Amino acid sequence: MRTHAVTYRGGRAPWIVFVGEAPGVEEDRAGLPFVGRAGAILDRAIERVGLGPADFGIVNVLKCRPPANRFDPRAARTCRPYLDRQLDLLRPERLVTLGRFALQALRPGALPILRAAGSPLPGEGRPVFPLIHPAATLRARRFADRWERDVGALAGWLADRPRQTP
Repeated sequence: MRTHAVTYRGGRAPWIVFVGEAPGVEEDRAGLPFVGRAGAILDRAIERVGLGPADFGIVNVLKCRPPANRFDPRAARTCRPYLDRQLDLLRPERLVTLGRFALQALRPGALPILRAAGSPLPGEGRPVFPLIHPAATLRARRFADRWERDVGALAGWLADRPRQTP
C-alpha cells in the first residue's frame, strides 16, 4: 500500500526531464522521485553534466510504489496518461530514461537497455537518451563503470544543445 503518490521533483520549466521506472520505499515515504540511494547517484550525475536546479525535472512512469517493488506493465499503461500530461505541461526539449522499463514505456521498439544505454535514440518526438538505472550501480561494479561512461556520453549530448538567446 502506498504512503504517497510520487509525482515530480525539479524546476518549474525544465529543458530536460529524467524518467524513472517506479518509486522505491524512500520515494514513497517522501512523496518525491529519486530521493534514496539511487537518487543520490542520479543527483551526482546531474551535477556532473552541469545541470542547475531549474534545468531538469524527474518523474517516474509509475506514480506509486508497486507491490513487492516489482514493475507492473499493466500499471504502466494505467499511469501513462499521467506521464504524458506531465510531459505536456513541463514541455522539456529532451528526455533521459533511467532503466529498462522507462525506456520501454517511452520507446517500445527500442533495443534492450544494455544495448541502447549511452547513445541518443533516433525517432519521432522529443529526443531520448537512455541510461541504465542508477540503482544497478549499487549491485555490480560493471554497472557502475557503465554508468560513469554513459553519463560522460550524456554530458556530450547535452553540450550540443543549441543555446537560447536572451
